Amino acid sequence: MQALWMLLASAMYAVMGSCVKLASEHGASLAAIIVFRGLPSVLLLLFWARAKRQPIVTPTWRLHVWRNVAGLSSMWLGFYSVEHLPLATSASLTYTSPLFIGCWMLGWGGARRDPVRIAAVALGFLGVVVVLHPSVTPDQWQPALLGLVAGMATAVAMLQLRALGCVGEPEWRTVLFFSIAVCLSSIVGILLEGWGHPDWVAYVSLLFGVGAIGLLVQLAQTRAFGKGAPLLTAALQYSTIIFAMALGILFWDDAPDVLAWTGSGLIILAGLISAWSTARQAAPA
Repeated sequence: MQALWMLLASAMYAVMGSCVKLASEHGASLAAIIVFRGLPSVLLLLFWARAKRQPIVTPTWRLHVWRNVAGLSSMWLGFYSVEHLPLATSASLTYTSPLFIGCWMLGWGGARRDPVRIAAVALGFLGVVVVLHPSVTPDQWQPALLGLVAGMATAVAMLQLRALGCVGEPEWRTVLFFSIAVCLSSIVGILLEGWGHPDWVAYVSLLFGVGAIGLLVQLAQTRAFGKGAPLLTAALQYSTIIFAMALGILFWDDAPDVLAWTGSGLIILAGLISAWSTARQAAPA
């Protein structure tokens, strides 16, 4: 069931990325986009918690701090990458988090260092190299590298979600605290960058595509990582690349070239191999 939650989150994340790109093209600043990513979630979850008389204070605030620092870094860098790169390319780079999770598990997470796991991680990073060169033009290197850093930050955030799930922290409270942190960071962004000049298309994209769908993405993703196997669940994020490619071709005519297809395919294959290896080793237990 956790796999289905991750697949749902991946599909909706691709839709949200499309709305981020659309809002940016119609005048919204990155800070304005971030506002709509957090504010609807805060209002809806606070209303729900009050109606259900749910406690908001948490005893696991330290885990929330690390999750929010990593999550905010991932969001800002990932949205910046979406603004300046083709949708499929940005998705391929920002969704390298399973590769970094795999590296961590091989090095410090207690996972067995078998050749299949090592080959999967190496194959995934080879895919990243293929996507970056020569698919990325010289003026796109900065957002491309920042997108890769976003993938690393996402890996840290996902491991913190796993830790929060293990201690029994409810999904809604994890999402609420993260959304509050998103709103606070957006205030700083607006002071530095401004609001931009969004038109009605941008506002519709922000309200429904970034706000409403962003809340659903966060709830589904939090449940998947809080209750599922971290490497297997993370590998399913690769389906976002497929969804993003389809949306990029459909709405922006961003058909990836042969090398981009090859690199994205290698990244997806690496995730599938990692998932298969994890399932195979868990079966005897």
